Amino acid sequence: MQNNLQQMYKRALDLRSPWVSRWDSARKYTMPNADDDMALLFDATAADAADNLAASIYTLLTPPESLWLQLVPESIDSPDAQFATEILRAHLNDSNFYTTIHQCYIDLVVLGTACLFMGQNPIGASSAFNFTAIPMSDIAILPNAVFHTTSMTAREVMEKYPTWTPPSNLRETIKQNPDTPLKLVQSLVGTDFTAWLDVGGDIENNIVSTGTFETNPYIIFRWSLNSGELYGRGPVLRALPDIKTANKVVELVLKNATIAVSGIWQADDDGVINLNNINLTPGAIIPKAVGSSGLTPLKCGADFDVSQLVLKDLRERIRHALLADRLGLLSDKEMTATEIVARNSDMIRILGATYGRLLHEFIRPLCDRGLQILSARGLIEPIKLNSNAELKYIAPIAQMSALETVLGGEL
Repeated sequence: MQNNLQQMYKRALDLRSPWVSRWDSARKYTMPNADDDMALLFDATAADAADNLAASIYTLLTPPESLWLQLVPESIDSPDAQFATEILRAHLNDSNFYTTIHQCYIDLVVLGTACLFMGQNPIGASSAFNFTAIPMSDIAILPNAVFHTTSMTAREVMEKYPTWTPPSNLRETIKQNPDTPLKLVQSLVGTDFTAWLDVGGDIENNIVSTGTFETNPYIIFRWSLNSGELYGRGPVLRALPDIKTANKVVELVLKNATIAVSGIWQADDDGVINLNNINLTPGAIIPKAVGSSGLTPLKCGADFDVSQLVLKDLRERIRHALLADRLGLLSDKEMTATEIVARNSDMIRILGATYGRLLHEFIRPLCDRGLQILSARGLIEPIKLNSNAELKYIAPIAQMSALETVLGGEL
């Protein structure tokens, strides 16, 4: 079993490897971190559009303090689904869900795949749920398997897994320095959980903890998916060539602007002008020998005005790919029923496939996991979707679809 797990882990890393460079490029141009060289980023069009799209998804899919989901009883004999709905909403509202999910939406837009870890708070906390947005650089997946790699100190590993006994080859090192960094891999294959130290060698001698989960705490969801691929493709990945080109064009425009402002100069090396002492500032007087040409400007060989036309086209395509021109705010003027239907139809057409995928990969697993945690704590009766209750999704994007149906039938 351990050998099979090790082979699965290696295969998952191999399948993820081609995506890492794409993710790094997409992240560098839209949400650079402290390790990135900000001097290489010249255009913020993609970053602004990606942030706006993530905010739009947040508002349309999981708006805070609103009735965006509801459990409907399948039969009269079912447990009280309305009560379960209220408890589930209350624990979501009291948790860090709404602050954490926005981070996942940014990953979804930029990388095409996001991972939300739904853990449990200690008994007595205001909410039973605790959420963490896991960076995709720490996640490797296979069908029905998730591998989460993270760096932790030995002290943190012992606090998280109190029953763990360090292996003999690390025992003395950890005893002398409890803050020794360790690479911890946490895997979930089906319902079987295994955590081990990735320190070389086999897994069996480095196991930290094992167990089972009734529901998967790793909720992984994707924007869109190509046949045969495990990782999703988001709007930023599709627009990445235009994003890179726009960034390069702005860089060249700024270099050309520097030349236009300061100019390129030439002078006769006649022994009179000391080129090292020349300072090109307003009002400066530069001496020259009588009869010499002195310091003269060198004419640039090209006009770069065409770059503005190229840049405008690139920025429009980037904003179009990231839906900035299609998911904007409603107009201040009153809209007719026909205009409302047309706008909603456009939004449903644009986000329909993504909306359906997120319902299947994100909303339903979130509710399943939440109901399981609440029932395990005795806060609600055991309830399962499509067994005791049906999930009714009533977020704004779902209401748009319903409104389109109603108004479309009346027109």
